[in-house]
Amino acid sequence: MIGLAGVVLGRVYAGGVLTGLVFGAAVGSVLVSVAARRLPSWLVAPISVLAMAGWTAWSLRFTATRAELPGAFAEVAADAARNGIPRLLTAMIPVEPTPDTVLVPLVAAWLAGLAGAEVAVRAGRVLLGYLPPLLLYAGALYVVGPNADPAIRPTLALVAVAVLGLAVSARPATAGGDPAAGLAPAVRTAVRARLAAASTAGVAVVVALTALLGPLVATRVQDRPVDPRRYVEPPQVETLDENPLIRISGWALNPEQQLLDVRTDRPAGPTAAPPPTGDPAGNGEPAGESPLRIRLAVLSDYDGVTWRVGATYRNAGRILPAAAPAPDSTVETVRQEITVADLTGRLLPAVATPREVTGARVAYDPATGTLIRPEGLSPGLRYTVTSERERPEVNLLATANVPAGDQVARVLRVADGVPEPLRRLATQLAEENGAPYTRALAVEQFLAEHYRLVADAPSGHAYPNLNFFLFGPRNGGGQRGTSEQFAAAFAVLGRLTGLPTRVVVGFESTGDGPVRAADAYAWPEVLFEGLGWVPFDPLPRPDQEPRPVEEDFRPQPEDPPPSEVPEPTLEPTAEPEPAAAPGPPVDGGGVPTPVLVGGGAGGVLLLVGALLLTLLLMRRSLTRARLGRGDPGQRIAGAWREVTDALRLAGHPVGGDLAATEVAARAHRALAAAHRAGLPASGTADPGGDGSRSGMADVGVDGRPATPGHALPGPVGAPGHDVAGPVGAAVDELADLLNQVAFAPGTATGEQAARAATVATDYVDALRAARPWWRRLLWSVHPGPLRHRSQTR
Repeated sequence: MIGLAGVVLGRVYAGGVLTGLVFGAAVGSVLVSVAARRLPSWLVAPISVLAMAGWTAWSLRFTATRAELPGAFAEVAADAARNGIPRLLTAMIPVEPTPDTVLVPLVAAWLAGLAGAEVAVRAGRVLLGYLPPLLLYAGALYVVGPNADPAIRPTLALVAVAVLGLAVSARPATAGGDPAAGLAPAVRTAVRARLAAASTAGVAVVVALTALLGPLVATRVQDRPVDPRRYVEPPQVETLDENPLIRISGWALNPEQQLLDVRTDRPAGPTAAPPPTGDPAGNGEPAGESPLRIRLAVLSDYDGVTWRVGATYRNAGRILPAAAPAPDSTVETVRQEITVADLTGRLLPAVATPREVTGARVAYDPATGTLIRPEGLSPGLRYTVTSERERPEVNLLATANVPAGDQVARVLRVADGVPEPLRRLATQLAEENGAPYTRALAVEQFLAEHYRLVADAPSGHAYPNLNFFLFGPRNGGGQRGTSEQFAAAFAVLGRLTGLPTRVVVGFESTGDGPVRAADAYAWPEVLFEGLGWVPFDPLPRPDQEPRPVEEDFRPQPEDPPPSEVPEPTLEPTAEPEPAAAPGPPVDGGGVPTPVLVGGGAGGVLLLVGALLLTLLLMRRSLTRARLGRGDPGQRIAGAWREVTDALRLAGHPVGGDLAATEVAARAHRALAAAHRAGLPASGTADPGGDGSRSGMADVGVDGRPATPGHALPGPVGAPGHDVAGPVGAAVDELADLLNQVAFAPGTATGEQAARAATVATDYVDALRAARPWWRRLLWSVHPGPLRHRSQTR
């Protein structure tokens, strides 16, 4: 019965090793109890446990050697003891028999054999002795869950073995077959009556349970079992690995840093013809000569701010699940020995698609074909990975379609907030190119021809970053970026044109030698039906001078300039009334003219007052909504909008291409300039012309005495003055809170939101107080913030 539990559990293991080891534990545990049945009962358990330790140690060594696990046996055994249960429930199916995945089944099988044999053999309670094997069998069924076919044959065999055991172990009946024979007549009658009553009661209980539980069990036969793996969290990547795309710019600034050392065994095989254009299959070189793309991570999820891995990694053995290659594709086997140098994190580099890994314990995501090492990377780690590098048939790309539906909704999703110029560019590229592959080539060619690849571009691939990369002025840092911006822009534009896309981060290697930080880059991939994921290369060619984007695309202004506003069409007026005949005025009893003039003027004043009151109430309602409604992140963003609106009202508008820290610096300068402009002219200006003041350290806004510790803002370099005072420093704090909301959504607290509201209110009040009195009156009713309330900056 214990061996049959091993058969059931072995259905999710690779090969029959686990089933054989469980059979060995079953036989060993029962034989020890049978051999020691004449010894005292307290001595059997220690002997059996010692035998279990020996069998388990041999099994762990056998599976470790078979799986070629690195490290000493003591380390492997200790790791299996610590992580046996979670790795068993998070391992990829089929599970490779390794020390950490066989330890728990072996120990459970041996203990079930010890308990069952002691109860059945020593105590003679055979039916009660079936309980431990039945519990083990039920546990095996639960662990397998829906990951294998129903275990009908093993279950029938279990019932047959149980019945056979009861039949063999039954005691022979007494002479004559009557247990009451030889007793006194009165006693014999009582014993027979008691036996009949017990038998009747037992039959009634069995019939009742069958009637009650039979229909319930019958209805659950076709139900899908619960998978216990959903209750256990699989291995996760670190925060640094969730979006390795942001590491591209850091690696680009340190190009000589050695990350890996690679040795490649790439046997000669059939080569694929170079693609006609676009270089989707790998630089357009034959398979035996092209550089190798070593993948680090595949990013499929984009929320408008950052790309994320979003993979589900399962512990895997040496042999990884194989997927059928696309029809007509060329598959090349690549075997690499990789030594980790300065690369950190958990993501494990490998050529796509890995099929076997030795030298390191890995977890694998079949959807993306990427690996992680749950323990993390360390310098000197050496592992060998065998991959099947698949190259699509390029002649089929021109007519290939792209899939649609729920299965690919994840890689087609476009987050809200797409800048309008991006949408117009995607529409322009899609209108001029109908077929999916042609659209992908058009996006690739547009990026390669109009933008410059640089190493010192700042990291960032949110919508504002991509909008500035695509349409920002060349002399202001736009239209230039690292492979991060090229790959992210391709993926977003591709999704806007209906292409399922993703971004891949990895390295380009010649196959042998060191892989340095300069070799790291990102590239996009597009999913085609029947061909799989096809990589594209939107990077500009080294000998090609980029063409200004304005030559082929110019975003339309959101509001046409006044000169372009069409003149209103004049409608024909009605015929004029005939003029009255000259003569003295006729008193018709109407309202006197002074009354009409006074009433009209009063009405205009009331109308203007109502308008100003409405604007004031709307402005205050907008401020309350920004600072007091929504979650902490929304309130922090609202406080930032209050600051940018104040800068616009003060004549210092900020563009959408500036980072939060740059806007904060401009806020410093605006506040300092406003205060200097509001100082009296007599003896307060610095004769040197640098804007610093002497004898004014205690003067506050509009000549009022400043509070202690509240220095009036002055220009950079002014002696004795902070650049922007406590209010300016607080704007820096608000910029940090805004970056936290953008790059770590959901982490802002209510206290931080309240602090942001205070900072924004103080800054707006300080900037408004530095304005002339008549501008301060107009400040609260200016309709500008109401027009720009939809801005996200």
